[in-house]
Amino acid sequence: MRGLFRRAADHAADYRESVGERRVGASEGFAEVLAGFLRPLGSAGRPAVEVVDELVRIADSGLVSSTGPRYFGFVVGGALPAATAAEMLAAGWDQNAWNSALSPTSAAAEQAAGDWLKELLGLPANASAGFVTGAQAANTVALAAARNHVLAQVGWDVEANGLNGAPKVRILAGDERHATIDRSLRLLGFGTNSLELVRTKANGVIDLDDLRARLAGNQDPLIVCLQAGNVNTGATDALTEACQIVRHHSIPAAPHLASAGGTATVDGDTSSAATAGHAADADAAATTGTAADAGNAATAGHAADADAAATTGSAADAGGAAAGRRAGWVHVDGAFGLWAAVGAGVRDQVAGVELADSWGCDGHKWLNLPYDSGFVFTAHPESHYAALALTASYMVDSGEREPGDYAMESSRRARGLAVWAGLQELGRDGVSAVVDRCCALARRFAGQLEAAGCEIGNEVVLNQVLVSFGSDAETDRVIAAVQDEGVCWMGGTTWRNRRYMRISVSNHLTTESDVDRSIQSILTAHSA
Repeated sequence: MRGLFRRAADHAADYRESVGERRVGASEGFAEVLAGFLRPLGSAGRPAVEVVDELVRIADSGLVSSTGPRYFGFVVGGALPAATAAEMLAAGWDQNAWNSALSPTSAAAEQAAGDWLKELLGLPANASAGFVTGAQAANTVALAAARNHVLAQVGWDVEANGLNGAPKVRILAGDERHATIDRSLRLLGFGTNSLELVRTKANGVIDLDDLRARLAGNQDPLIVCLQAGNVNTGATDALTEACQIVRHHSIPAAPHLASAGGTATVDGDTSSAATAGHAADADAAATTGTAADAGNAATAGHAADADAAATTGSAADAGGAAAGRRAGWVHVDGAFGLWAAVGAGVRDQVAGVELADSWGCDGHKWLNLPYDSGFVFTAHPESHYAALALTASYMVDSGEREPGDYAMESSRRARGLAVWAGLQELGRDGVSAVVDRCCALARRFAGQLEAAGCEIGNEVVLNQVLVSFGSDAETDRVIAAVQDEGVCWMGGTTWRNRRYMRISVSNHLTTESDVDRSIQSILTAHSA
């Protein structure tokens, strides 16, 4: 086994050491690679070393050098060395990270890394954290928690009763939201027709006046989805102002809740725990509640400082700070843009992010962790728990906070190991340097291409650059030619009815030399 593992590690190291000089796009397409994999499955097994060697031989031509420094498609980061090695260990240890009984190590790594992530991203220290596959899962989990929270405020236990017959929930998002929001709404039973679109302004950020107008006079339970990092432009919605709009749009609580205090509170959070049968210590809430949870405390019947909530709490809490009132839930989809909070030069773009109620982001993008790695955080741990928690007769109750209660999977890879290792390798300053360097390199792309006569379609505020070469047909031709040459790889996108080359800079290995080499490839293709 030792020889086999060393051989596999050598194959991986050979690839990683050559990735900077490899053709960036795959040298063969799906059909050709599939032909190498397709064969009758023999009756007899084969030696493991032989299998691994053949796997490498078949796979190599279909590998995309997305871990390399000149891959600028789809906001893909490279995988840090320590994080990659930690993934190898995770596979070797083969731990199920559902709970601390199955793997104390996995649970502890997630808790420690989760605390670091909240600190780096400027999120409330008492926020719940879940380690998931990526932003799609993060958005789904966060919106499941939001669904629990806003319906519990009107006396509806959605975990027990479902959505059939439930009060209507209004869901608002910008018309340039990421498509994962729509899929989350399908998965959660809301459906995409439930989504109300808020118009966007220049660079794709939501129009606050339109948001305010859409909320006026309506008293339905409310979820508002904001975006940190527009998928095309990199721009972030005005988080502080949007959260304040939702906060001030507080709604009278259901009469029976306002008078009877019909919800239970755990860790300072108001939810449906008592009626849904979740294990909850309501008494403990009176002593453990924090400013971020103070808003709903008045309806739960314990002393709360509404003024503190108005300045430091989440949108859902601050809106409900006055007794007998409730407010909407604000979710921030920050797949890559949330990492702006770590960059010294761009953190002002996500000012006010802590005022939201939930957040989702990826680790395999700007944190440069191996796939798949994502994170979900909520300012309402009990709502998060109520929406996701699972128990069964054979499960061990360790008394600890179990990672599996804050994610969708019962069988879970030990993702926290690579997160812990990657953060240790970079440190706070290293993460900040990666973000700031990528933003500077994006500006370098834009400046040199514009100077050469190309049109830059967006204000380059983060790590995204949109480039037009005149007509849509010419833009698509240049993209195809660049991809075919193999020096670098950029994809195309349609933004506001025009085709653009989309450049996403998010790899920790990318240098000015890589950018200059890529620009030369682009300009050569354009002039051909």
